[in-house]
Amino acid sequence: MIGLLLSGGLYLFVVTKFNGEAEVMMSELQPMFVSQCLSQTVSKPLDQQGRLRIAVWNIYKQQKRNWQTELQQITQGSDLLLLQEAKLNRRFSKYLADTQHHVVMAKGFNLLNVPMGVMNISSQPANEACAYQTAEPLIRFAKSTLVATYPLSNGQQLLVVNLHGVNFDWRLNSYESQLKKVLKKVAIHQGPVILAGDLNTWREGRMSIVRQLTHGLSLTEAKYKADFRKRVFGLPLDHLFYRGLTLINADSNETSASDHNPIQTEFILQ
Repeated sequence: MIGLLLSGGLYLFVVTKFNGEAEVMMSELQPMFVSQCLSQTVSKPLDQQGRLRIAVWNIYKQQKRNWQTELQQITQGSDLLLLQEAKLNRRFSKYLADTQHHVVMAKGFNLLNVPMGVMNISSQPANEACAYQTAEPLIRFAKSTLVATYPLSNGQQLLVVNLHGVNFDWRLNSYESQLKKVLKKVAIHQGPVILAGDLNTWREGRMSIVRQLTHGLSLTEAKYKADFRKRVFGLPLDHLFYRGLTLINADSNETSASDHNPIQTEFILQ
């Protein structure tokens, strides 16, 4: 029993070290991952003459052989891409530097000094970005959430919440807390909003919490013409909700480059 307690305590100590603090990076600013929030002065709008293309994809830590080809295609067709399970190793860092896109990332944890978490890749830089962490109740590794703002051509600021939902939480206390923590930002934001990511809505109780919270903030879920989002127990895991924008098109098509299929949408500004 003492051995189990010691080993359990050691595991918790190690994982807590891996998690560290909630930290964010912006590709335009150095050093990386030293504070929870960062900001910079940005003037170029994210949209293109009032049109805005946004994609969402759990990239599965870039474990599939053809992830780079698929990622190139998605980024070329998007103004903003929200990734979950991004692994910022040397290969991925080089890819991002070579493509000259703008990147913000919220670290969930470091594994062998490699940051893991959620990431935004965009055609124009973000004004502000903040990272949030929620520890998984069972395994204790942290899931990250990224809240960022981008300027739009109509003078408004687009608030973007990129969230990877807590998975191993039967009572759903941590899951609900994770959502409520960042949705406070949505409640006070004056302007368009995107809330998206792998929300891990694999049972109805989870989906019920998401529906209740998004409805209370007047967020609308995208409706898909082609819908091949990953499902568990018949329920989709990946979602995109929006407010203050007009949805033109939304699709989720199949890929072999991850265990999740990407969401791709197009909006116009109101």
